[in-house]
Amino acid sequence: MSVFALSQQEREARLLPQLTDLTEHHRAACAPYARILDAIGHPAGTAHASMADLPWLPVRMFKNHDLKSVPDDEVFRVLTSSGTTGDAVSRIHLDRDAAATQARMLARTLQTVLGPRRLPMLMVDSRAMARSSTARAAGVLGMANFGRDHTWVLDENDQPDLDTVKDFLARHGDSPFLIFGFTFMVWRYLYEPAREAGLDLSQGVLIHSGGWKKLTAEAVGNAEFRGRFAEHTGLTRIHNFYGMVEQIGTVFVEGPDGGSLYCPDFADVIVRDPETWAEAEPGQPGLLEVVSTLPRSYPGHVLLTEDQGVIHGIDDGAWPGKRFSVLGRLPRAEARGCSDTFKAAA
Repeated sequence: MSVFALSQQEREARLLPQLTDLTEHHRAACAPYARILDAIGHPAGTAHASMADLPWLPVRMFKNHDLKSVPDDEVFRVLTSSGTTGDAVSRIHLDRDAAATQARMLARTLQTVLGPRRLPMLMVDSRAMARSSTARAAGVLGMANFGRDHTWVLDENDQPDLDTVKDFLARHGDSPFLIFGFTFMVWRYLYEPAREAGLDLSQGVLIHSGGWKKLTAEAVGNAEFRGRFAEHTGLTRIHNFYGMVEQIGTVFVEGPDGGSLYCPDFADVIVRDPETWAEAEPGQPGLLEVVSTLPRSYPGHVLLTEDQGVIHGIDDGAWPGKRFSVLGRLPRAEARGCSDTFKAAA
């Protein structure tokens, strides 16, 4: 079943009690989080009229504090973000149940646009990078589960290997295949070489995420990105998604109508006015807050991001719920997307 099925009213009725319970779970299991709630005057048993009333954490808290709701001996994996500030990276603690849940829900979310079959897959990255322990590697390896016959677009020196791409297309280019990469890298290391070489990507399904900051500097927005791929390579099935390591397993996916992101049924977004912190009306830009019922091993269920966004409409698109766009990072926020932080080898 699709995880893009609930109307906004149904979503809020289902998620609010779950998120309230998660707040109390993390209060009891994570002492630093409990102190934060005490400091902001949010006592146990607080009733919430809406999801906008839930207490949020700034996403940057995970850079400066170890926030986890499981004992040390139950931590199965620690994921780190892809920031550019050296040691100042988020550290996300997962136990085995949390790791399994995020993988399962990511699969359910993306199968809505990918379908149930595992397709031959072009990975717009390098095999060497996938052996690292970064969020970028975790994202690439997580997506690799949805494909087969994985072919890496970049060589060991992080340079595009056009012969390898041509060989892949000779074997799989006449039927549907999957492409995954981070947005700037897809543009620079797949689109540009494919355009120059006249490659036919018309049977592809592209899933991409993050890395708009560098493309914005080149005046390439989402509409131009999609239009250029269609014009020069024939690729039209393109789905952007928005997600972060601090809510691993939760992704907001571009719908079949293109242009807007949608929330899976276990998550939602809130846009806040940066002056008043009140919930903004649709059409009013502000700071994005993301909520998800998945984070149980750490208190990441209600997070205020450093991204700006706007809600375009509610229950009026290809899928129900809110449809929204990410407008970019706050002006003084660090670049932290997986491809915004990519540096090719000299």
